[in-house]
Amino acid sequence: MQKIHATTVVGILHNGEIALGADGQATMGNTIAKSNVRKVRSLMNGKVMAGFAGSTADAFTLIERFEEKLNAYGGNLKRAAIELAKDWRTDRYLRRLEAMLIVASKEDLLVISGTGDVLEPDHQIAAIGSGSMYAQSAAIALKKHAPQLSAEEMVRESLHIAADICIYTNHNLVVETIR
Repeated sequence: MQKIHATTVVGILHNGEIALGADGQATMGNTIAKSNVRKVRSLMNGKVMAGFAGSTADAFTLIERFEEKLNAYGGNLKRAAIELAKDWRTDRYLRRLEAMLIVASKEDLLVISGTGDVLEPDHQIAAIGSGSMYAQSAAIALKKHAPQLSAEEMVRESLHIAADICIYTNHNLVVETIR
């Protein structure tokens, strides 16, 4: 049985605004299984956002665990991310999960991987998923050459550029912001 996966998620911290967005495509093998999956979630009453790439069920499990960690550590994003990564790396059940997360608050943007990594990305741009390198390249160029754009505009344009190139990314976007 083939797993449902494939996506592009990008987050940008720019001029005091954080935006996190994803396309809506889920694929099964080389077939589009669904075109309007919501891969970005608002947490902690809109103070934190999380976006996922990878196996959908695995990603939902990780977002739930991340939210538990956020609650346990009073909304401290970095601490919650590190504690989730530690659990993910050492727990037998969690180790089998195939997904990645981008988590963000007004101050921080992090990538959490199943290998126990918590990365604070360069240029305040994070990207994961099938089209991540296309979206990240576009975001870097936009941030450098079009600084007048908002973080939300940069995320949207980066995802549209990725969707024009990556067959596993579509133009059905969900973008959340924290200002």
